[in-house]
Amino acid sequence: MEPRKNYQKELEQILDGLGGARPRLLLHSCCGPCSSYVLVYLMDYFDITVYYYNPCIAPAEEYEHRKTVQQGLIRDLNAAGCNPIAYVEGPYEHETFLRLVRGHEEDREGGERCHLCYEQRLAAAGAYAAEHGFDWFCTTLSVSPYKNAQLLNETGLRIGQETGVPYLVSDFKKKNGYKRSIELSQEYGLYRQCYCGCEFSLRDVSQH
Repeated sequence: MEPRKNYQKELEQILDGLGGARPRLLLHSCCGPCSSYVLVYLMDYFDITVYYYNPCIAPAEEYEHRKTVQQGLIRDLNAAGCNPIAYVEGPYEHETFLRLVRGHEEDREGGERCHLCYEQRLAAAGAYAAEHGFDWFCTTLSVSPYKNAQLLNETGLRIGQETGVPYLVSDFKKKNGYKRSIELSQEYGLYRQCYCGCEFSLRDVSQH
């Protein structure tokens, strides 16, 4: 990986440079709680479409529950008179995720299996953003203290170069972003899951 960068500072510089324009942002979201702070933070700068694409999540009932929570949060924010947020769902392709991480089932949380998962979701977001004419794409994943923001940004920037849609760098956990996401989850009554998403992360939680 490259030397560590202050992605929060870089994000602030990008936002300051928008000059009142409202570009279209495709925001990949893993779940409602993680998206809460990010949406509140960015919706004054962008016309946001939330892209819910999470083939890693298991079981299917959990995937549907998190999707419903995400949709409910967007409805609540829109009803509160915020800048309108749109929603689009990618396909639920759990078998493709399992094939992708085959051989990495025993990896530690945050290891190579997770890196492959980042790549799958960001690649899908970048491709969708390019196909549908978005100005930027990004992910909520960096709001979590358990996610590698540097790797997420390096992956997103590379995919941005490949797709022609710039990746909005971020480290949303900074400036109390993670803490604020917890507060917003309580405010909106959001279900906060106890594991990241895949059956392997659930296994690891169950063993502790």
